[in-house]
Amino acid sequence: MRRAYRNHTLSSYPRINYTNEYASKCIPMDQAASLVTSGDNVYISGNAASPTDFMKALAKRKEVLTGVSIYHILLLGENPIADPSFQGHIQHAAFFIGHTEREAVLRGQADYIPIFLSEVPSVISSGAIPMDVVFVMVSPPDEFGFMSLGVECAASKSAVEFGKKIIVQVNENMPRTHGDTFVHVSDVDFIVEHAHPLVELEIPEFTDVERRIAQYIAPLIEDGSTMQLGIGGIPNAVLSELEGKRDLGIHTEMVSDGVLHAIEKGIVTNAAKTFHPKKAVATFTLGTRRLYEFVNDNPMFEFLPSDYTNNPAIIARNDKMVSINSALEVDVTGQVCADSMGPAIFSGFGGQLDFVRGSSASKGGKAIIALPSTAKDGAITRIVPYLKHGAGVVTTRGDVRYVVTEFGVASLFGKNLRQRAEALVNIAHPAHRDELEKEVRKRFGGK
Repeated sequence: MRRAYRNHTLSSYPRINYTNEYASKCIPMDQAASLVTSGDNVYISGNAASPTDFMKALAKRKEVLTGVSIYHILLLGENPIADPSFQGHIQHAAFFIGHTEREAVLRGQADYIPIFLSEVPSVISSGAIPMDVVFVMVSPPDEFGFMSLGVECAASKSAVEFGKKIIVQVNENMPRTHGDTFVHVSDVDFIVEHAHPLVELEIPEFTDVERRIAQYIAPLIEDGSTMQLGIGGIPNAVLSELEGKRDLGIHTEMVSDGVLHAIEKGIVTNAAKTFHPKKAVATFTLGTRRLYEFVNDNPMFEFLPSDYTNNPAIIARNDKMVSINSALEVDVTGQVCADSMGPAIFSGFGGQLDFVRGSSASKGGKAIIALPSTAKDGAITRIVPYLKHGAGVVTTRGDVRYVVTEFGVASLFGKNLRQRAEALVNIAHPAHRDELEKEVRKRFGGK
């Protein structure tokens, strides 16, 4: 039976005032940095929510700190802690490496943790890596006391829930995003009110090679498909080639400006999605200020932790799921190296295999690895007979379905090793095909 609400309006119900509690937890940035002690594991938010000013404040305490590890996914912006002088005092422990700490990792001054993005939250929640201090960026609280993680959910929600000492930076420039992004004033220990612009990533111009790759990928994307796209020229080129497609959807790690443009053109509507219909699902957004303003308080978007967005079983619930990921090199059997150049770590696992497996298990799904056929102005082939010595395999040859270069599409599912090699040589750069064919004959025999 419907309950009758006689003589009541919404405004007549009492609300708890969190103003006093909020004010009692506010501290300056320098004091927040002083809460880190020697030997602590510290988790910080990343991507556009990279807390550069907190790292600067922490850097000032270098001489009184030893054995501090800073855990994070991708960091952007200024990073004083990557300087060699921080050896032994404060060092990075990266789940995904960016340019700010790449040299530190190569020097042995910083650590890299190889892990799927789908598993980063659980490595924190399980206590495998206990977090002594958590510092994440949030939006200002609403009238109910809820702050939003905004542009990066990923593992930040898990860190807030399972860390020992929780500090949030309230940044008036942080958008309030929907989904599982909310952190309540009562659930944090300290608050730093500190506004600064979010890190922006300008839309990269894509090359002619990237456009040709996109022109091979676009026919693989059917009307009503749900897409995962990453960062860079190829994803943006793909989005530019989808004119005329209908009711595409988004279930991805990252929302970019390219996705925004596809929504504005009516290409992405999310209307045909079989899971989270009408919603664009992601775990972070990275791009321009215009993009951040677009996702602000926009119920079209659901930002969720990466153990959900990147769970292959969740991904597979989207029919016609198409994932598009990049690689540094692919060998002729289909092994994909995406995180290292030989033994030198370049980036990380990210969510590539999460989405490859999820898309492959999807009804009508397609998992695509896309890369230019060469590097260094054509001097080096990226379709190779063997991966470089020391290179890691991110996506196994058993998982690879489609590999695309500017010379075509190699469909590898169900093919034996020789057939795979032939298909991959056919999409290598013509200047390198003869040498590749010789290596294939040596390896597998034949003429």
